[in-house]
Amino acid sequence: MRTVWKMAFAFLIWPISVIAQDPSAPDQSIPPVQTSPSENNSMPNSDTSTAQSPAPSPILPVQTPGSLYSPPARRPPIGPAYFSIFNISAGYSVTNLAMPSLGRVTLNGMDVSLAVDGGRRIGAKLDLSYTLAPNVSGTGHRADAFSYLVGPTFSLWKGNRLSAHAEALVGGARIVGPVPNASGGFSRGYVRYPAWGFGGSAEYSLSSAFGFRVTVDYLRTYFFDPSIVIRGQNDIRVVNSIVYYFGQPIRSRHRR
Repeated sequence: MRTVWKMAFAFLIWPISVIAQDPSAPDQSIPPVQTSPSENNSMPNSDTSTAQSPAPSPILPVQTPGSLYSPPARRPPIGPAYFSIFNISAGYSVTNLAMPSLGRVTLNGMDVSLAVDGGRRIGAKLDLSYTLAPNVSGTGHRADAFSYLVGPTFSLWKGNRLSAHAEALVGGARIVGPVPNASGGFSRGYVRYPAWGFGGSAEYSLSSAFGFRVTVDYLRTYFFDPSIVIRGQNDIRVVNSIVYYFGQPIRSRHRR
């Protein structure tokens, strides 16, 4: 009988002792797991009750690409701008023309030219000139000269009001005049032949758009000599003209 009571008491006490010794009871909190110093160097020997906050790290200024200073890039200097200026001139022309059979004859007429200035002291010019004499030395025949020349111009000097240019022109000329005939009189003859010339001009600026120009040229033309053979002759031409510059203000008084 005593043995039976011992066995019954053992069966009653064993479940209670097991519940008391179970570490995973639901009403008990699990303590935090502490890592070793080798696993976390920032918190060695930390205490759960008095956890220390990590030391503040220094805040460095953030540099954006826009805040970085860079010296300005060195650029080559900008050269002066050049603009082509067109001008047209028209005026009174006087040509001293050689007539081998009659000496020298003065012809009067007009001259028209179109020129361009590139701004670098070199330009170009187209020149058309027509002059005539109604009655040469009482022969009853007129003399006239028509020349068409083109070539470069060179700026020699340019001031506030006064400027000077040189020119070299080539082209052709048609010379008409009296020619001795077999009967002792004169007949009308003409020669169309290459011609060339060179000279210079001086110009006074009246405004930004207008100027007054005087041009003196040496011309080399050809005509008949007394034996009716074509010979070269030396001519001088003087032109007084008014110049107009395209695109310039007409009323301005300032130098272009």
